Amino acid sequence: MVEKIILAEPRGFCAGVDRAVEAVRSALRAYGRPLYVRHQIVHNRFVLEGLEKEGAIFVETLAEVPEGQRVIFSAHGVAPSEWDSARARGLRVIDATCPLVTKVHLEVERYANEGRTVVLVGHAGHEEVKGTVGVAPGKVVLVGSVEEAEKVQLPDPERVAAVTQTTLSIDDTRDILEVLKRRFPKMATPKTDDICYATQNRQNAVKELVQLSEAILVVGSKQSSNANRLVEVARTRGARAFLIDSIADVEPEMLTGVKSLGLTASASSPEWLVEEIIGAFKNRGAEVELLSVAKERVHFPLPMTAD
Repeated sequence: MVEKIILAEPRGFCAGVDRAVEAVRSALRAYGRPLYVRHQIVHNRFVLEGLEKEGAIFVETLAEVPEGQRVIFSAHGVAPSEWDSARARGLRVIDATCPLVTKVHLEVERYANEGRTVVLVGHAGHEEVKGTVGVAPGKVVLVGSVEEAEKVQLPDPERVAAVTQTTLSIDDTRDILEVLKRRFPKMATPKTDDICYATQNRQNAVKELVQLSEAILVVGSKQSSNANRLVEVARTRGARAFLIDSIADVEPEMLTGVKSLGLTASASSPEWLVEEIIGAFKNRGAEVELLSVAKERVHFPLPMTAD
């Protein structure tokens, strides 16, 4: 029986997600319906369902947006070609790209203009990666593992730069970058880490949870990169860790022999999902203990709209 919930802090929404979700709500209040959003604003079905009820219409391509309508670009960012398409169709764009993703886009543009091949450490198919690759088509090479880093062949080994997807595992990224630096000693890298502060903080908290609990629940979507990385970080350290959407996904076998249960949430998971889980265990007599590894005070202002 679970006697104690060890609750990680920080957890849940980061500043970029807060900004993106509020951008949709603010636009709906200001302009009403219809309001189109290119791709899922964040990777969490509960957030998406809530915004759909408020009037947001999620689309995968700009071709689905009628000419002249207002559209929001998601927190994951888009390639410059998407901006060209939006302008060509007279769309009024609200750019909710996370500023930390924009930072990576600017790095790619700068390195490509310097004549470098840009190695992007990331996961194929992820929406953020698609947008980043699109910043400099033909000049960005995607590497997703140590094995790929060992094998990748580049046109000019003397003219290489590396950037990373913002939601990766810190440890895995470090291993990949070490291989790349060994193979390409003159490789340029950004002055500051591309992995976002929220991803780092949540992974650090999970590392602490592993030491204090028999199992860990990570609240997050299977489509969320940072949620999956939290589970990986825990399992790499020998923990029993489970990715769940909500309290409905908690199975009895997850809790077998567990007295101390670690609990955290991905950067795209709303706090009410965590509170729902806490409430369920408190009703069964469990106490709650807070594990704080950092205080987050980052805030991003809402994006401007183009009219």
